[in-house]
Amino acid sequence: MLDKFKQLYDLQKKAKEIQKELKDTEIEAKSDDGTVSVVINGEQHIVDVKIDPSVLSAERKDQLEKTIVKVMAEAISQAQAMAAEKTKGVMKDLGVNLPGM
Repeated sequence: MLDKFKQLYDLQKKAKEIQKELKDTEIEAKSDDGTVSVVINGEQHIVDVKIDPSVLSAERKDQLEKTIVKVMAEAISQAQAMAAEKTKGVMKDLGVNLPGM
């Protein structure tokens, strides 16, 4: 029984380490033309957004909005993939068998 508690404690410790790693990791996604850049951390919180002044005009508003959405979606997708990869080992240690892991 004591062995199970130690194992649980070790897994909990690993999970906290991964959570800190995710918080400290930043992922940047850019538009194809480089005019929009979004940085998020591994917890999927937005850290920074940069927009090139050359695309800030009323005529380009719709395109800029679409570009921002696309770049943010890409950043989130990258963060999710990274988080899944980092947590794969902990899930396996817990005996959780999720599809794709």
